[in-house]
Amino acid sequence: MTVPRPPAPWLLRPVKLPATVPPELTGAWAPTDTRLDDVEVLPVPTGHGPEDVAVGAEGQIYSGTDDGHLWRWPADAHPGTTPDLLATTGGRPLGIEIDPRDGSLIVCDAYRGLLRVTDDGTVTDLAHRAGGTRILFCNNAAVARDGVVYFTDSSNRFPVSHWRRDLLEHRPNGRVLAFDPASGRVDVVAEGFHFPNGVALTPQEDALLLCETVAHRLVRVSLPDGAVRVLGDLPAYPDNMAPVGDGTYWIALASPRVALAEKLLPHPQLRRIAGILPTRLQPQPVPYSMAALVDGEGTVLRVLHGPAGRYVMATGVRQHGDTLWLGSLTEKAVARVSLS
Repeated sequence: MTVPRPPAPWLLRPVKLPATVPPELTGAWAPTDTRLDDVEVLPVPTGHGPEDVAVGAEGQIYSGTDDGHLWRWPADAHPGTTPDLLATTGGRPLGIEIDPRDGSLIVCDAYRGLLRVTDDGTVTDLAHRAGGTRILFCNNAAVARDGVVYFTDSSNRFPVSHWRRDLLEHRPNGRVLAFDPASGRVDVVAEGFHFPNGVALTPQEDALLLCETVAHRLVRVSLPDGAVRVLGDLPAYPDNMAPVGDGTYWIALASPRVALAEKLLPHPQLRRIAGILPTRLQPQPVPYSMAALVDGEGTVLRVLHGPAGRYVMATGVRQHGDTLWLGSLTEKAVARVSLS
């Protein structure tokens, strides 16, 4: 079964904003550790874009590709290991989390919505509507100890196939949702975000840390009231994030901020034109991945760089023991690197 792909609006509705300038990679962001240019890759058999990575209780690795497949590698996988095909969603799997109650996968499918996938490959739909509207761009999730799933709906206008248009429009089109497995209810936690993406729970589960890709910032969303506090402006575009378990979090950063895109902010008409140009003529991400470790207040503790672009558009990140796993929106493999 292939889930229908929703169309995207042809014309943008860009808002006029002041021009900004991407900050330099200095201080805590200085490229002193370039180990992301020396990652070990585990290819996917078909498709591309293993956008996120999750690690099971026994160390097995999960990821999903653009053809709707969910893949599983054994804990002792080496670069030549062929993963098992766990399931096919018919959509586009993005964020993947482990339900702490039973070890099943919670999958954000950009086209199908929020899913549960069990170890035998059974796929169950959990949520595809919230607040009276369709979930258009289910992206990343965090699962609480009681099974409540907090997840992002990145855009109410543009599906994943047209994510670049949402960046050019630069409007707060996204929201954060909560699915309660006990009741099946889906609530809107907060809305008005600029492409909300990676999300993670605090150890006390009294707040979420949230990455806004378009606004290149990290925010804290209090629970249950949804109050938002900005923790930091980032020099790159953040994507998925994952807790380490000690009150720190890894953030995958797909690209340093693009100077041309920020120069175009005061010019809505130019951005509207850029939105209908061929992709190759639009502002392009820089082939330079990063992964940043931050604490609960957004303080940067460590940054790994990949300036040579040997593994680009890093969108997923997960620490397991002394290994950092990476996913990518465009590569044909997941990657891992030692943290020691």
